[in-house]
Amino acid sequence: MNESMMKTIKEYLNKQINEQLKQGILSGRRNGEGPSKIKIRPVEIKGQVLFQASATEGTKIFHKNYEREDLISFLEEELKENFGQFQAQGQILDGTVLVSKKGKVTIKAKEHPEKEKVKIQAHNRVKRYILKEGIPVPFLVDLGVMNKEGRVITSRYDKFRQINRFLEFIEDILPRLSKEKEITILDFGCGKSYLTFAMYYYLRELQGYDVNIIGLDLKKDVIETCSALAKKYGYEKLHFYQGDIAEYEGVTSVDMVVTLHACDTATDYALAKAVEWGAEVILSVPCCQHEVNRQIKNEILSPVLQYGILKERMSALLTDGIRGELLACKGYDTQILEFIDMEHTPKNLLIRAVKTGKKKDRTEILKMMKELQVRPTLERLLFQKEHQEKGE
Repeated sequence: MNESMMKTIKEYLNKQINEQLKQGILSGRRNGEGPSKIKIRPVEIKGQVLFQASATEGTKIFHKNYEREDLISFLEEELKENFGQFQAQGQILDGTVLVSKKGKVTIKAKEHPEKEKVKIQAHNRVKRYILKEGIPVPFLVDLGVMNKEGRVITSRYDKFRQINRFLEFIEDILPRLSKEKEITILDFGCGKSYLTFAMYYYLRELQGYDVNIIGLDLKKDVIETCSALAKKYGYEKLHFYQGDIAEYEGVTSVDMVVTLHACDTATDYALAKAVEWGAEVILSVPCCQHEVNRQIKNEILSPVLQYGILKERMSALLTDGIRGELLACKGYDTQILEFIDMEHTPKNLLIRAVKTGKKKDRTEILKMMKELQVRPTLERLLFQKEHQEKGE
């Protein structure tokens, strides 16, 4: 990134970062280890206005407070070295900074009339959700998560949190989705489609992306219900079809594949399809990982593997770890993240894979699989041609 571009960023930040800032978000990490996103907001501490940066690393959030000039310097450095996007909303100015892989900077800013001064929030506050409580969202009302006034039903609060957590994962990968063309998203095993509707609502209604989302599930009644709801809301580019993951041939390429709680090897078929289509982004929450549990054998681990519940949990973690590595071997930058808090369910881990084209060597993962005597379906599907050439 040259000096002219850095100067442009600094000029924008000087206009955007002030007491009228509502919120800023750094996202789209470009390289290296570190926070997946950083949220910025003004806080008042002992009568002084500071800016709090909340960095999300895995399941943990770290806070640090900055004075205005220090924050601007911090944001400049992060955009130069680590992040591809900074979105900010203020009382007077909204803006987005996009940094390409080659260092090209694009800034879009929009001024709007000042209405009232933003109230600086207390140092500690209630968690901000993308879909806000108190604002009715039609599909959440129909699906029983909210009432007509927008209040979240107490017994459905975990679902409300889960939906918002999922949208945070979407928020992080927005820089990978183009606004210049239609984005095709496939949701395998969509079920009742809480998250499918949320994804469409967020990307199309709130963020303005031209998305075409296809939900696929085996249950005919579920598909009929979801199709009726999509029609009711006027969601013209949200479609639901009955079908099997392994045999679906309705598209030839996709931009993003989502697979939520597809049971056992159904997840593997969905991941393999995503790779075959060259999906830019894959979001997968696996479920019921039985295959490795049936295969795993290891003399050193045998004292532990004799306990059924430990064998089951180890197998589930190994399954998802191997999946992550195999996707990396196909040119994806892969993370395994906590979907919702682990006290609610031990199986809600999310595999997030973003296509980079840089393929990881398979030697180590194949060595581990051999030691454990496991051969997961995904490995067979992704490297089928190599196995055929070897006569395996």
